[in-house]
Amino acid sequence: MFAPTDAGSDELRATSHGWTLDFRVVSLDPMVEQLRRAGIEVAVDPETYPNGRFARLVDPEGNGIQLWQAEGADS
Repeated sequence: MFAPTDAGSDELRATSHGWTLDFRVVSLDPMVEQLRRAGIEVAVDPETYPNGRFARLVDPEGNGIQLWQAEGADS
């Protein structure tokens, strides 16, 4: 799914580009652990939203990436 994001949103503020890519993951916590073990900084949103949980990171080229675990998926 492609959807616009407000220009002043937190998702875009942390990137050097005007867009971010979202990936749906089955289990957010193991994915975050794997990325951190590889030396990648990941910010996990502490809140659980009605549609799930989220984490944000930036790739080496400054592209924003958001990870999303849908509500009810394994944690």
